[in-house]
Amino acid sequence: MDFAFDARTEELRAKLLAFMDEYVYPAEAVAEEQRALLASPWDTPAVVDELKAEARSQGLWNLFLPDAEHGAGLTNLQYAPLAEITGRSPHLAPTALNCAAPDTGNMEVLAQFGDEQQKKQWLEPLLAGEIRSAFAMTEPEVASSDATNITTHIERDGDEYVVTGRKWYISGAMNPDCKIFIVMGKTDPDGADIRRQQSMVLVPRDTPGVTVKRAMQVFGYQDHSHGGHAEVVFDHARVPVTNLVGEEGGGFAIAQARLGPGRIHHCMRLIGMAERAIELMCRRAVSRDAFGKALAQQGVVHNWIADARVTVEQLRLLVLKTAWMMDTVGNRGAHTEIQSIKIATPRAVVDIIDRAIQLHGAGGVSQDFPLAELYASARTLMIADGPDEVHQRSLARRELKKYL
Repeated sequence: MDFAFDARTEELRAKLLAFMDEYVYPAEAVAEEQRALLASPWDTPAVVDELKAEARSQGLWNLFLPDAEHGAGLTNLQYAPLAEITGRSPHLAPTALNCAAPDTGNMEVLAQFGDEQQKKQWLEPLLAGEIRSAFAMTEPEVASSDATNITTHIERDGDEYVVTGRKWYISGAMNPDCKIFIVMGKTDPDGADIRRQQSMVLVPRDTPGVTVKRAMQVFGYQDHSHGGHAEVVFDHARVPVTNLVGEEGGGFAIAQARLGPGRIHHCMRLIGMAERAIELMCRRAVSRDAFGKALAQQGVVHNWIADARVTVEQLRLLVLKTAWMMDTVGNRGAHTEIQSIKIATPRAVVDIIDRAIQLHGAGGVSQDFPLAELYASARTLMIADGPDEVHQRSLARRELKKYL
């Protein structure tokens, strides 16, 4: 295998690394200071809009979309090292580049399955960074790790669909710039094929019957960095039948198509989060003394740092292999690899960040370092986009089939 990045990737990496050093890292503290002065914690700090304008002017915009008509036209293998860099500041850099979830997945859905009117009305302003969006699938009353459990009703009434249900942990929904929901529900709840019962419809935020009820906390704090997570109620919300995404009964397939790239994007960024944690761990180790010598001279600290480096190098190779396979044999052909990185990456990065927190002592769990926020993000990804156990179940079944 050739492990070298191609010329375009190297060019974009250099530009992005400089952008991070010059603009993103200095903006982290500024964003927090500005957010504390906002009328609502869900409003966007001014520095974020400044970062977006600068990123767009430098051509660091919509890098995630492989479709050259709408995005940068990069392959997954080209995008992977760029996403890793943004993962070093996961609550600021992806937004600055218009590469933040859930908008990325929603833009991919609209680009792949939306009709021309849907693209004009919703995809174009999303691509321009003028609005934000949310993906409404998870529900509090059922185990949403099994998407066939979804109970939200999408019932046709003449030229309209009537949407009724309750969703929660709908990422980005607290942001006032979130103008559109892609809602997954059942149009045929009694259908014989349980994977053809679901459909997706576009529901504008200002639709009567849509209520953003409350912000959901993460580990006891408000995760306001990318628009929060909300409980949203759809009480007989009516939308035109033209708001159907794709076809009736296609919701499950669209969800799978959406989650494939989303999972690898998360894993790419997780590598960057781990690199940031290692950097902080090393800086702390050489700057602090305990029991008569520097932390960097403690044997256990050597073990933590060495193990972290080995783990990150292993994970990066697996993620890059997965990206390469998605480019060459498609998402279905890379199914095993996608599941493997989804299982391995979050749990390993959680462990690395946990060691970095331990090395920082009380500072590690404080707001003075990004480690606590990194930990919460990484730990949440062991649940998001399908819990690890769901992927382990599927992966084990594929392995066992070879012997049956």
